[in-house]
Amino acid sequence: MATGIQRVAIFGVRGSTSPSVSVTINSHKASGNFGTPITAALQRAGFDLTIITRTESKATFPSGIRVIRATYTVEELSKALTGQDAVICVVGPAGIKSQIAMIDGAEAAGVKRFIIDDFGWGPGIHGLPEFEGIQSQRRRAWEHAKARSEANPKFTYSGIATGNPIDWALKLFPRMGFDIKQCSAIIYDAGTERFTGTTLEGIGQAVVGVLQHPEETQNRVVKALSIITCQNELLEAFQKATAKEWDITRSSTKALLESGRSKLKAGDRGWILDLIIAQLFGEGSSRCVVVPSREESDAELLGIVEESPHSVVAKVLR
Repeated sequence: MATGIQRVAIFGVRGSTSPSVSVTINSHKASGNFGTPITAALQRAGFDLTIITRTESKATFPSGIRVIRATYTVEELSKALTGQDAVICVVGPAGIKSQIAMIDGAEAAGVKRFIIDDFGWGPGIHGLPEFEGIQSQRRRAWEHAKARSEANPKFTYSGIATGNPIDWALKLFPRMGFDIKQCSAIIYDAGTERFTGTTLEGIGQAVVGVLQHPEETQNRVVKALSIITCQNELLEAFQKATAKEWDITRSSTKALLESGRSKLKAGDRGWILDLIIAQLFGEGSSRCVVVPSREESDAELLGIVEESPHSVVAKVLR
């Protein structure tokens, strides 16, 4: 069965092995966080990129990529997206509420594929109740995209569940267990709770893979992963890579839950990280496993490289 992405590819192909499909990255900061690896992966794959950002944004973007500044209304987005084949939404949490207008603007412009902003555990996550507000906003986008695709078969969508952005998170958040500068670790509970992780490189490749396999990825959540691991495996890899015995502190996710909930009650935004870590490492919960094995994932279809704890740690230390 032909898809919208296939039709657009016919109109815009500039080579048989690396189709040049016109793609929009819809982002507040395509120069940061997930926007950077996604942009790089799409450039390597030969896609023709346009960045859409808010009119008032002061963000800077890679040279050689077209930038359109627009207000996030359906009318303005429809104009900005005219001529595009796919939209990739990588807005931050504050921009999630604008995703309905983005979807409607994309459909009105004749866009064939909308990649929904999730890049987390997907709509089926059994998260802590404190995150229900965020999850409900994301579900609205999923449900809206599904409804529009059912009403208009020419408009299709995909979601990408990646789990923990593992190399990015390990670098940025020592409280997630590993302080690289100090060679110290906090191991929560037994350190054996497994979780799904995808590297930044893997996230970029997942987006490329979706666009290169439009039929197999249309109107569903694809499950990406680079690794399924746990804290103990990562600690062993860090110690081997640094040739040092790390200082290890033992803690519990129960204490994190109590801390996070107290902070939430007091209006301290630090509650978010506390509860994210508790959700990730809570023993026996399996809250953060997107899929239990690589064979059951879409990693091979998407072309995502399989990682080990040692290769992930090497990326972090670089």
